[in-house]
Amino acid sequence: MLKSGDAQPGARNGPKSSLKRVGQRAGTALTMAACATLLIGGFALTPSVAQLKPADPGVETPFGRAPLSFADVIEKVKPSVVSISVTGSNRTAQRGGGATPGQPSPFPDIPEDSPFYEFFKNLPREFRGQPQPRPTQAQGSGFLISEDGYVVTNNHVIDGAGRIQVSFDDQEKLEAELVGTDARTDLALLKIKAEGKSFPHVAFATNDARVGDWALAVGNPFGLGGTVTAGIVSAQGRDIGSGPYDFLQIDAAVNRGNSGGPTFNLQGEVIGVNTAIFSPSGGNVGIAFAVPSRTAVEVINQLREKGTVSRGWLGVKIQNVDEDTAAAIGLAQAKGALVSEITPGGPAADSGLRAQDAILQVNTDDISDSRDLARKIAGYAPDTTVDVKVWRNNQEEIVKVKLGTFPGSAEEIARLEQGNPTDDTAGTELQQLGLTLAPIRTGEEGVSVAEVDPESDAAQKGIRAGDVILEVGGTVVNGPNDVVEGIRKAKELGRRAVMLSIKSQEQRRIVPIQLKQG
Repeated sequence: MLKSGDAQPGARNGPKSSLKRVGQRAGTALTMAACATLLIGGFALTPSVAQLKPADPGVETPFGRAPLSFADVIEKVKPSVVSISVTGSNRTAQRGGGATPGQPSPFPDIPEDSPFYEFFKNLPREFRGQPQPRPTQAQGSGFLISEDGYVVTNNHVIDGAGRIQVSFDDQEKLEAELVGTDARTDLALLKIKAEGKSFPHVAFATNDARVGDWALAVGNPFGLGGTVTAGIVSAQGRDIGSGPYDFLQIDAAVNRGNSGGPTFNLQGEVIGVNTAIFSPSGGNVGIAFAVPSRTAVEVINQLREKGTVSRGWLGVKIQNVDEDTAAAIGLAQAKGALVSEITPGGPAADSGLRAQDAILQVNTDDISDSRDLARKIAGYAPDTTVDVKVWRNNQEEIVKVKLGTFPGSAEEIARLEQGNPTDDTAGTELQQLGLTLAPIRTGEEGVSVAEVDPESDAAQKGIRAGDVILEVGGTVVNGPNDVVEGIRKAKELGRRAVMLSIKSQEQRRIVPIQLKQG
């Protein structure tokens, strides 16, 4: 199974192995004026044509120079690698059964088949234990890419962060702020808060790594600090079930805490950002995955400029065209991406694309499969109009599609697929309220509160997960978008709070909620 690079480690691999010395092949070089052969005990030892000198960085081979040590490369790049410590805040998990999603259990440790379960279930809310915020901590790795303190790491390392610290090899610790994240590639960009300070930094490789190239991983495994491991690039173009992007596979040891750290080539250039491992046990088994430098550069540049990543979006569900599908629709070859569903409100909905169209080309680029289509569409900027060649009714047709902006979260995609489109600012409006909302069951009124920010005014006013919002500012609520619209109207009127009508355990109350500034 796949686990992130900071997955829980497994048990140690047995007892400590004993150290064994290996005879050194490099001895004292002897030079004789007219003798190319040294006789010892009857055996002839012939020196190599290019006798290695102590100062040489490597040795000649038929395929180029091979390093005898990575020390020079590591000495060059290691100061730019940092350890990242993250402190956040989450609710404690509730024990016991019977709780609905997003709602605390009726009473801790009381099973549903207990005769006391119904009694405790019907207790007033104030007699039940409420989940309390608790700090969470995480560790990972990162590396500096600029003199003024920009740091690259993984999105999952800093997800939910309240405070971010970076530590250097000399134990210096500095605060950092989040510039932007990209969940699809699991990349994040930080900026160290240190005005006027210069930092050592590294650059991304301009050429793609080749299978068999050396790979040097530097990071913070298990919180040990700057640790170096070596291996090779094992494979390219790996699909690890994380969107349409390909990953490098390396066999340098990557463990929990290496997430977000760099993998270098022998020139000290970053060829990948370590992000995940394959591990049945939770520990290193020699299969790790890194975001290739080419992909990382494209994402990091956008994060640095805008704080977000904008990608083109077609708005369709797709699947591969296999041999049976090709035979069924009359295609000569099993290639392309089959449209299985059009997303309501998406770009393709008004373009003329249909379910069961087989997409063969986008502009002049051939499409090999569904991942290839997703990757090529994501490479276009939103609002770009593209020519989509499809196979329909035993002939090729061209459909023009104006691409949209790829949704920023899985929740937004789910709403769109259910026919409930919303714009990119809706999440920001709900953050100002301090609430996460979810549609309620069909036939019931209002919208359900799925989660409450423990630091928000809503939490202090007693709003809890499972409550139902019936009205916002006197307007009846039928879905999450109605709440968003109510917040916007309140802001347009210059109000710093909004009035909510809340139903909590069949009781209704009116609650004024202050809006977060921002």
